[in-house]
Amino acid sequence: MGKPTGFLELARVPPARRDRRERLADWNEVYLPQAEQVTREQAARCMDCGVPFCQSGCPLGNFIPDWNDLVYRGRWRAAYERLAATNNFPEMTGRLCPAPCEAACVLAIDRTAAPVTIEHIEHEIIERAFAEGWVEPRPPASESGRRVAIVGSGPAGLAAAQQLRRAGHRVTVYDADERPGGMLRYGIPDFKMEKWPLERRLAQLEAEGIDFRCGVAIGDAIGWAELRAEHDALLLAVGARRARDLDVPGRELDGVVMAMDYLCAQNRAIAGAALPPGLDAAGKRVIILGGGDTGSDCHGTALRQGAVDVRQIQLWPAPPSERAPDNPWPEWPLVFRTSSSQEEGGERDFAILTRRLRGEGGRVRALEAARIDMAIGPDGRKRPIEQPGGEVVVPADLVVLAIGFAGPELGTAAAELGVALDPRGNVAVGPDFATAADGVFAAGDAMRGASLIVWAIADGRGAARAIERYLTARPA
Repeated sequence: MGKPTGFLELARVPPARRDRRERLADWNEVYLPQAEQVTREQAARCMDCGVPFCQSGCPLGNFIPDWNDLVYRGRWRAAYERLAATNNFPEMTGRLCPAPCEAACVLAIDRTAAPVTIEHIEHEIIERAFAEGWVEPRPPASESGRRVAIVGSGPAGLAAAQQLRRAGHRVTVYDADERPGGMLRYGIPDFKMEKWPLERRLAQLEAEGIDFRCGVAIGDAIGWAELRAEHDALLLAVGARRARDLDVPGRELDGVVMAMDYLCAQNRAIAGAALPPGLDAAGKRVIILGGGDTGSDCHGTALRQGAVDVRQIQLWPAPPSERAPDNPWPEWPLVFRTSSSQEEGGERDFAILTRRLRGEGGRVRALEAARIDMAIGPDGRKRPIEQPGGEVVVPADLVVLAIGFAGPELGTAAAELGVALDPRGNVAVGPDFATAADGVFAAGDAMRGASLIVWAIADGRGAARAIERYLTARPA
């Protein structure tokens, strides 16, 4: 490495965040750019560890030590080329990925140290590359004559589309939404990723020759079997938007909404659409059920909409502040975290089981719950046990359900195409992303279940390789 003692001499310096009051007054991104010298020093903390566990922690297998060393030396273009060799959209992972690479960094072994700021270095590399004009369309040198349809324009579909187009195939991406981007556009709040990085990348994909057809619901506007018959291969990259619901009395009350409906409506409002009154938290007491990233996104959204009170409630107890003995490095650390949204205000509560939602005049007015302990049942699994006298009543005017996702919304796809599903309701695939139907593949959350953006991109790239092998093995 360029500076063998960097990890001893330099402390971790994460990117700065805008002032809390300032960012609550708008929908712009939370994090600020980092000075070049600071980024180069952070890259210098990457140690010559011999075995780069960060690369195995990253589903994309990014060449992290390579581009850290190049950034430290000021060789930004070479760093970009190494980054782009494995990651189609580092400007997105650099904003949205929870960075399993950092959890696997060797510096994360020692509690007194801290991992390299890999995610933000990645962000600075790609933003430098765009600013310098190094990111250019790469249309194929020749055409294969093959046609591939991709259904879904989230990160998995977009990554596969770019790889297949660069291989010379004619690629058409279909999406039921009015504009491409999937969850990147409609599910991710602007304070985590504004939409100009997405538009910038979509412009590159269109310049490479990818055809986007939006507002087209496959199975309705065109049949799944018909779509497959018109193309040499078909990729299902529809995500996993089917949400888990809450089965308690009062679920039917007005003011009880699904997280994706809530987030998508706000993203559309920022783009110019009207925000439905039932999805506006202004002046309301808001409860968010669910402690994951989606719940955190709803938390920040409610604060920016002007909620008078925001409380995020989680069934599970709060995780420990440090790794438990059964959660060793380099596994993902199951520890207590506070997101930028949770820092901005509101409250968080743990180990609470929702019993019912109380209403008045057909609208939700309170959540009735019980504080719980977790006990090991006869089957060896943890289950909630209500505490004696642990009843809780929380006033609420809006309850947002962010309790996870149950799988992809496939409609008639499985029946029309002959695609099998796994026990969780996801598209069943083999190791080559192929489904039970000839020439039909699946990638991302559609076959994995709700997961990380970095896995979606990795799956999209892997599915593109599998489709390329499939096409190559068949006569034109």
